[in-house]
Amino acid sequence: MAAQFGRRLRKGAATTAVAAVAVAALSASQAPGVNDHGRQTAADATPSPDASASDGSATGNSPYYTDLPPLKSPNPSPSTGTGTAAPGTTEAGIPATVLDAYKKAETALNEAKPGCNLPWQLLAAIGRVESGQARGGRVDADGTTISPILGPQLDGNGFALIRDTDDGAYDGNSSYDQAVGPMQFIPSTWAWAGRDGNADGKKDPNNIYDAALAAGHYLCRNNWDLSDQKDLDRAILSYNNSREYLNLVMRWVEYYRKGTHEIPDGTGTLPDNRSDDGAGASPSPSTPNTPNTPNTPNTPNTPAPGGSKPKPEKPGGGTTTPQPPTDPGSTPTTPPSTPPTNTDTVDHLEDAGTAKLTAMAGDAFTKRISTRAETKAGKAVGKVRVRFTIIGDTDTTFTGGENVATVATNSSGVAVAPALQAGEKTGGVTVRATVVGRTVAGLDYTATVTERAADALARTGDAALTCTPGGEFANQVEVKATYGGAVADGVAATATLIKSADDPAVADKGPYFKDADGKAVRTLKALKTDAKGLLKLPKLYADDTTGTFLLRINTAGGATLTVELTVAAAETSSPSPSTSPSA
Repeated sequence: MAAQFGRRLRKGAATTAVAAVAVAALSASQAPGVNDHGRQTAADATPSPDASASDGSATGNSPYYTDLPPLKSPNPSPSTGTGTAAPGTTEAGIPATVLDAYKKAETALNEAKPGCNLPWQLLAAIGRVESGQARGGRVDADGTTISPILGPQLDGNGFALIRDTDDGAYDGNSSYDQAVGPMQFIPSTWAWAGRDGNADGKKDPNNIYDAALAAGHYLCRNNWDLSDQKDLDRAILSYNNSREYLNLVMRWVEYYRKGTHEIPDGTGTLPDNRSDDGAGASPSPSTPNTPNTPNTPNTPNTPAPGGSKPKPEKPGGGTTTPQPPTDPGSTPTTPPSTPPTNTDTVDHLEDAGTAKLTAMAGDAFTKRISTRAETKAGKAVGKVRVRFTIIGDTDTTFTGGENVATVATNSSGVAVAPALQAGEKTGGVTVRATVVGRTVAGLDYTATVTERAADALARTGDAALTCTPGGEFANQVEVKATYGGAVADGVAATATLIKSADDPAVADKGPYFKDADGKAVRTLKALKTDAKGLLKLPKLYADDTTGTFLLRINTAGGATLTVELTVAAAETSSPSPSTSPSA
């Protein structure tokens, strides 16, 4: 049905605007931010300020396919034999390797970030809209696309202006960035979001396993919970900041949630309509069952043999210059002359009053890094993307679990990094600030992670700790650690039976603990408080020495508690005097 609907749109001289209206209309009942009567409120008409987050967008807001899901439910699942799939089956199904990549990414994210609740159907919806499921599943056995999938160059001519950030390493374009691969990441985003999803030691945006896992992590940043519609909206809008895009992706999510089926790799069909007036859909969907044979890419900036290619017809008649996704043999365009951007004027970065950065292991840093972009004359530069990267051997991350964050400078030229979350490794952590799209010296910040600490210890009970010689103490010692009045969890502690209040040396007689072999020990190290700040010591035993003894507990951070222990012989009761019988 979707293919027929797309053909009717073209026959009726439909433009992308018509497709966008159709998307909004048909998704009204399921689109986020729509009331019971199908009307969007004024607040829902545009994304909220934090909808696109600080990373710009995964795709650089590149064009996408606007075809709607088939009207017929994807179930029941048709046979997935070796024969040619029936019309409509391929557009409803997902190629086997592509589907496997989505489901493996969901499993990986459920383990790494269980609070995100990422559904594989969201990855499938984005993969459908961005690349038609990797051009109908035209991937090799390892999941790498048969030929590169590239979006149009982002030269500001009808698209965002993003100058080259990867020296052409991913997109073959050393002048401007282009979205790359089945999930359409721009190089500057892939540089920090890229993942190795198939464990081959590489992070390749053209590999569906790598790209799907990267998309999952991208959608799960900022502590978003995708089971919450507001967070789901924010995540999708951060991928491509368009309300029409959000509504379309949600339509496909709901479609795939009803069920889907697997089809052989290379047998899927490409969508027909694109948000850039349908230009550049490649390869042709007319031969869906024949995987593309990789072409030898032309050298960038060298005209392709045979002269220029004919311009395809627009849906409404006329011609338009083809736009990628392109085959690797297409002719790169000569970059147009454009005025300097804000990024071009940045000369250096300056610290913008960052306070001392210190936090205990496991805690969030209360202070944040602030960086100011300036011209050579020291003038602030706004609307410039600053990338903050945590470097070195550390498990400290930004809030949300990422080690890279990209933030745009405000009108004062200042970019404030997300809050840092300390890991368990203590010591110095380096965060480097750089300008995206501009080669200027980076600015390093040092943060310090200290060990978990407590400043107070107290017993949880007040029962006397007594024992008879050679016996076992009936009560175990339990203490609670706090820091600034709050629970101090995971704090290292030591418990020692000492000689006296004035002599902290280890006692050589009196109460003792037992080691694994049952031998007497009077010092316990490597103890830690639990999640509630509690520490319960093992059972204590007494030798034959009577008297009063001291147990001292020390924690990291200087908290100390001394507990008194008593070993005394059991009291014996006097016999009752005999009573003479009365006369």
